[in-house]
Amino acid sequence: MGTDVSARTFTGDDRVRFRTQVARGTDAIARMLREGLFTDQGRPPEPLLGMEVELNLVDADMNPAKANATVLDAIADPDFQTELGQFNIEINVSPRPFVKQDTISLEQALRTSLNQAEERAAATGNHLAMIGMLPTLRTEHFAHHWISANPRYDLLNEQIFSARGEDMEIDISGVPLRESGDRERLHITSDSILPEAACTSLQLHLRVAPEDFAAHWNAAQAISGIQVALAGNAPFLAGKALWHESRIPVFEQATDTRPLELKNQGVRPRVWFGERWINTIFDLFEENTRYFPALLPVSTDIDPLAELDAGRIPTLDELRLHNGTVYRWNRPVYDVVDGKAHLRVENRVLPAGPTVVDTMANAAFYYGLVRGLVDADRPLWSQMSFDAADENLHTAARDGIDAQLYWPTVGWVRPDELTLRRLLPIVDDGLRSYGVGAKARTRYLSVIEGRCLRRQTGAVWQRNAVAVREKAGDNRIEALHGMLSDYLTLMHEGEPVHSWPL
Repeated sequence: MGTDVSARTFTGDDRVRFRTQVARGTDAIARMLREGLFTDQGRPPEPLLGMEVELNLVDADMNPAKANATVLDAIADPDFQTELGQFNIEINVSPRPFVKQDTISLEQALRTSLNQAEERAAATGNHLAMIGMLPTLRTEHFAHHWISANPRYDLLNEQIFSARGEDMEIDISGVPLRESGDRERLHITSDSILPEAACTSLQLHLRVAPEDFAAHWNAAQAISGIQVALAGNAPFLAGKALWHESRIPVFEQATDTRPLELKNQGVRPRVWFGERWINTIFDLFEENTRYFPALLPVSTDIDPLAELDAGRIPTLDELRLHNGTVYRWNRPVYDVVDGKAHLRVENRVLPAGPTVVDTMANAAFYYGLVRGLVDADRPLWSQMSFDAADENLHTAARDGIDAQLYWPTVGWVRPDELTLRRLLPIVDDGLRSYGVGAKARTRYLSVIEGRCLRRQTGAVWQRNAVAVREKAGDNRIEALHGMLSDYLTLMHEGEPVHSWPL
């Protein structure tokens, strides 16, 4: 969720000062780009794979567990951190070189960390669930007292509702669970932002040279729909069968600071796909500064332009804090390590889970396809409209593996067919360009291929498992709890989701 801040009340002067500091930070970015002050400028960095995985906590009965403080104390590992809901935690996986077989060593390290964390969580009576949306969450779990104790979360909740001026509304019409079934609808209001905590994701970081940022961001935007279609894992919320990847609409609605009147005026949402292809990372920071008021206007006394004048690289605390409250599906990241500035693309469209090998396969698909498209003779994004990419994301989130997506030179096509016919060779070439070894490429791309051939994602498995249980006589609540119990068993066994039996 970003940088910690202390609970406080903000004044108008705080907001004016913060806006000024963010604008000066944006000017500093522009100057650093002109003067070549980024450490990777002119020489692309060694490829590193970095990820964050958000997790849910459940008790022995598969209900959400209000236990993240207890579980984190038991895990006692700084890589694990709190998240918005008391039923959430997150693991930050340290970046590793994306070459040879290092991806497989990262997979092994992630599996070891999660197994150890599960063992320690189980000693407290709780369990980890790596899933895009916890299917046993109910509306009562969105009450304010389920927010984590970190003051940042309470302050963020307060500021979003202050900006909005009314309760949050979640309104989603789902995809029928059976061919002849009815379309289910979730229509609720919430006086907290906790519906956002239902959305547990896999976040992938890619460090890039400044001059290459625009191409990598455009590529990531262009493939967001295909990513979501092949990896959907969030079909249920509050007892309703919704979209294959319900995280997308829930997150967009749960963090919306706009009342209806501002939506009607075309004010941009804080969870945002964007509206255009870009030419430089500066385009994104400039949009964030121009379009979005501050949510957490905490300022320092450090002038970033004066820092540059003094020969120092500015940390741009205000710009980074502001950037962290604009929830782009592909977010630009400015960071400073050992006094040196670099840029990253943070890919945020993917759900967590179902297994470690599925997670690694999703990461490999993303990194390889982005690299393959960036290396192509003609950029993909020059052949499709930005609106088409946006529509692909939402269509894929709704319909999953059954979606019809637009792809240049192909037209409208199902994601499994597109991947098998066109994309897997591009991904393989992209991974090879990064230096990923043949063993790792084969391991992870065979998982993606298996999903496409069997047409079974995490969302498909969950929906079918619930349908089977309901046909056998379970009501919806019983079916969801039973399905989740089976899911956790299979998650720990570790075989990829396309091979899971019903």
